[in-house]
Amino acid sequence: MKLYVARHGQTSWNAQNKVCGVTDIGLNKKGIVQAEKLADTVGNYNIDIILSSPLKRAVETSKIIGRKNNIAIQIEDLLVEQNYGIYEGVDRNDLRFLNNKRDFAYRYPEGESMLQVAYRIYGVIDKIKEEQYGKNVLIISHGGVCRIIRTYFKDMTNDEFFNYRLENGTLEEF
Repeated sequence: MKLYVARHGQTSWNAQNKVCGVTDIGLNKKGIVQAEKLADTVGNYNIDIILSSPLKRAVETSKIIGRKNNIAIQIEDLLVEQNYGIYEGVDRNDLRFLNNKRDFAYRYPEGESMLQVAYRIYGVIDKIKEEQYGKNVLIISHGGVCRIIRTYFKDMTNDEFFNYRLENGTLEEF
């Protein structure tokens, strides 16, 4: 089994450098182009199934890839982005947000902690490994989720984790 992980195409909030967790925003024009380029890249791999976050930006990216490559899509609710609570929509460089982001066990007010997200994502990866055994799976999800997935396969220091970012429309293989 190979697991491929990609971040959805760009949204207007990504372009404006806003925190976008569970806020359900679709792709912008650049994001559609990124998803189309990602679809071309995915065509070079033997992907059996796409598992997508239920949020619009991930579903739209998945549909573009799936349609171009004739790959079935399955929505996996547990792949939803982290709930950043009161920080949804604030600038990503907001000092309160960045300080909260460094405390992995601290829940974002009205949201989730990174440890809660890791628990959820590690569980879904274990489930994928069991249910999709022998298949090549592409996950389409979000920046925070992609960061957590990376830690499932690769050890990272706190600083590496804090600074890691998978760009919109980018693919990683595990």
